[in-house]
Amino acid sequence: MTDTLRRPDTRPASPLFSSGPCAKRPGWSLDVLASASIGRSHRAKDPKAKLLRVIEDSRTILGIPDDYRIGIVPASDTGAFEMAMWSMLGARGMDLLAWESFGQGWVTDIVKQLKLDDHRLLDAPYGELPDLDAVDFSRDVVFTWNGTTSGVRVPDGNWIPDDRQGLTLCDATSAAFAMDMPWDKLDVVTWSWQKVLGGEAQHGMLVLSPRAVERLESYTPPWPMPKIFRLTKGGKLNESIFEGSTINTPSMLCVEDHLDALDWSRDIGGLDALVARSNANFGVISDWVSNSSWAAFLAQDPATRSTTSVCLTIVDPWFEALPGDEQAAAAKAVSSLLDKEGVAFDIGAYRDAPPGLRIWAGATVEQDDLAALMPWLDWAFQSIKTELGTAAS
Repeated sequence: MTDTLRRPDTRPASPLFSSGPCAKRPGWSLDVLASASIGRSHRAKDPKAKLLRVIEDSRTILGIPDDYRIGIVPASDTGAFEMAMWSMLGARGMDLLAWESFGQGWVTDIVKQLKLDDHRLLDAPYGELPDLDAVDFSRDVVFTWNGTTSGVRVPDGNWIPDDRQGLTLCDATSAAFAMDMPWDKLDVVTWSWQKVLGGEAQHGMLVLSPRAVERLESYTPPWPMPKIFRLTKGGKLNESIFEGSTINTPSMLCVEDHLDALDWSRDIGGLDALVARSNANFGVISDWVSNSSWAAFLAQDPATRSTTSVCLTIVDPWFEALPGDEQAAAAKAVSSLLDKEGVAFDIGAYRDAPPGLRIWAGATVEQDDLAALMPWLDWAFQSIKTELGTAAS
């Protein structure tokens, strides 16, 4: 059995590599909340102006077209995407794409909760994508841009035609602010503050194309609509939602924090700089994987590998010879050891994913911290391999 490696000398300055909530931007402190509009109505002039600024700064940084509506909605990305599904689906048949946990969750809600019959499932196992050429765009298409729990993303938007008849509904929560989004190909896009920009939880963003607005104003779902899902009023889009008047009460502390993250994004160079930081971070992990004897990407195709939620699988022969439950325990032991050492928190694979590691490499993570982490991965794996191998013998 291989001896444990020498414990690395250099530790990451920050051990925060969680895939959500994610690390704050470099240099963040509680001081950024000093000007928060706390103790005030979110409908008052100044607090509402801050909510509108979140909308407009997001539009500017992401390059969202002027005729697309952007709203702040309840319950994080989940709430935003549920709102879109419950408000718009059922008008025509659907192609549902799923290759990881969250995509499968949307399928479950459509099939078992909304009980919509005219659906076609295009799925793939963890590490792969469904056949994108098989998608029928005469139907509505539901998909995630970046599979947060599998580390697999769509390579681009070229598979989506300009002359589609249905709507494209895209969950982009671990892609927005880290990947280029082809807005002309997307009709509904959602994300949450706590992902790429490291904001606080429970606030979602909902983007609607003119085609999506047309659907909302021409189609009334047959099921009851909860208040927090209602996007129309009197048969027309409730424009106030997209002008800073949220459906329910937001946290103005979280708003202030997100404004700070948006300011930082703009100060470092906007979307191009954010994408570049994520790509550079991913490059650190990719270079390490290319020289690793025991770790590999869960994503099979290099063109579909996520640059934010980087999912790794363990390919060491000792590990692969273990029964499934022992593989899961061994992988968990590796992440737990790194947590105990204080060098990497929350990097275990998602509970539904194959055993392995998941490392966040979004823009708020520092490249030097990832570089410092890589030797610790080797140390932790070899330590657990030695410990469990010795125990087994």
